[in-house]
Amino acid sequence: MQNLKMKYLILLLLIIEASTQIIFAQVDAKDLAFDTDADKRGSAAATMLGIGVGARAEALGGAFVAIADDPSALYWNPAGITQIKSISLQVTKTDWFVNTDFSVLDLVVPLPSLGSALGFHLAMLDYGENPVRTVFRPEGTGETYSASDFVAGLYFAMGITDRVSTSLGVKYFKQNIWHVSGSAVGFDLSILFQTPLEGLKLGGMISNLGPEFGLSGRDLTSIMDVDGRKPIFLNNDNVPINLATETYPLPLLFRFGIAYKYYLSENNSLTVATNLNHPSNNVETVDFGFEANIFNSFYLRAGYQSLFADAAENGLTLGAGINYKVLDIATFVVDYSWSDWGVLSSVNRFSIGISGY
Repeated sequence: MQNLKMKYLILLLLIIEASTQIIFAQVDAKDLAFDTDADKRGSAAATMLGIGVGARAEALGGAFVAIADDPSALYWNPAGITQIKSISLQVTKTDWFVNTDFSVLDLVVPLPSLGSALGFHLAMLDYGENPVRTVFRPEGTGETYSASDFVAGLYFAMGITDRVSTSLGVKYFKQNIWHVSGSAVGFDLSILFQTPLEGLKLGGMISNLGPEFGLSGRDLTSIMDVDGRKPIFLNNDNVPINLATETYPLPLLFRFGIAYKYYLSENNSLTVATNLNHPSNNVETVDFGFEANIFNSFYLRAGYQSLFADAAENGLTLGAGINYKVLDIATFVVDYSWSDWGVLSSVNRFSIGISGY
């Protein structure tokens, strides 16, 4: 009897092995793989941190990491503020999508005795006033609510050698949506290298290193019947609850840039620049920009964003600027840029800056 059971067991194992070989001989392993078109887009919070700063930088298609020689460098590459030799202030206003307003203030204070500089960055994305809608009153309740994103950053940049400078920055991000809010602290690291070849610079930056971001507030509290039991079972249908939102990472971004400035004469030059972008919440892209400097007073710019992306609405950028000196005391700078965003129309930016001469 024992021998008979052993024979049946051996026969069963042989049948299983033969069936497995037949199945895998007929089915390609590639056909068993799960195919998906999912990518990293929209996988991070605080997307306001990805909106470009400065009309000049945006007119260059965002290819500003290796240029970084005006106050908007606090966004693109703070290591570049060591190139600024006098106190400089820049204000940028952007007419963003669906009637939202994006405003930025950048201040750079050189510390020549230490071979370094300090930078202060403030930015706000204002969503304006919006009607409160409910399931039962989709046209609005008569109330309105506001929403905004806010960033405050402090940066310290230092020249390591006469050709290499680095920076460390800390930023505080806060988002408000009516009675719900959330905040997070992030860090930026960057480097700028002026190569031995005159006019050629390299730059790199890591932005938004920090914890995950989430929202909380009184609009996420409610009263409800948790278990749905009938009243005859002594059910409590007024249980206070607090809805917990998911947390998401900040939009971590690695940028590497190259820029080359060719001097046609003492007061005229041409600059070509490019960025390689590796974001945590999107695909890798390349930006390209061109700037013509005429008599150190007039500037014409053009660029292209999101090159080689499989799908992108932004693309061509154009702009111009004026640099005007007042009595050898101060320099005023006015810049404008236009960016094409396809079906989202276009974006206009204006920057006004002033610096000591």
